[in-house]
Amino acid sequence: MDNRSYYDDFSNWYERERGDGYHKMLDDLELTAVERYGTGKDILEAGCGTGLLLGRSLRFAKSARGVDLSAGMLSKAKERGLDVVQGSITQLPYKDESFDLVYSVKVLAHIEDIERAMSEMARVTRPGGVVLAEFYNPLSLRYLIKSLKAPTAISSETNDEAVYTRYDGPEQIRKYLPDDLEWVGCRGVRIITPFSQVHKIPLLGPALRAAESVLADAPIARNLGGFLIAILRKV
Repeated sequence: MDNRSYYDDFSNWYERERGDGYHKMLDDLELTAVERYGTGKDILEAGCGTGLLLGRSLRFAKSARGVDLSAGMLSKAKERGLDVVQGSITQLPYKDESFDLVYSVKVLAHIEDIERAMSEMARVTRPGGVVLAEFYNPLSLRYLIKSLKAPTAISSETNDEAVYTRYDGPEQIRKYLPDDLEWVGCRGVRIITPFSQVHKIPLLGPALRAAESVLADAPIARNLGGFLIAILRKV
């Protein structure tokens, strides 16, 4: 299944469990990085989906815009009154050097032409600006669980293995970068959570969320986690 069709189908289910527990933890940790580099800035979310993060970024950004391939996802973002357009991350519909911060979460692992995507994110970023690029880490508990479990249904029509997915560690991510993106560092997300359902367990769930928040920026854990956020600067 192509990415556009997959996410159009997924859009009807996407926000079902996004408001609390595990999924809220991911959103909160990702947004912490966006806020750190995007406060008072013009920002773009590449692959904004239904606009959950984009909407929250309005409280600290100078301006916040989003682009997504899926019309189904964007219909919900537009209902939120967000400034979004339909387009591909491999051909962003913006002029060169339009934003101070460009970020993408839960998207790049599903893009086959990843070098083109990284080049496009760099192109629309101003010199001195930042790109935050999240990848799926093969050296993680999340990858181990994913490789062992059965496919998870996302609708009555398809499951989470129907879309292209790639896993990349820090060294592989560096190979995707264009010459004008400089590696600054890496941030781990979902470091110790074995599987998402444990966040529904009383006491254990809140304890895990607190621990994940601390570990995300810990030097010893920056290359760990089911998700890796590469911090890149446009030169």
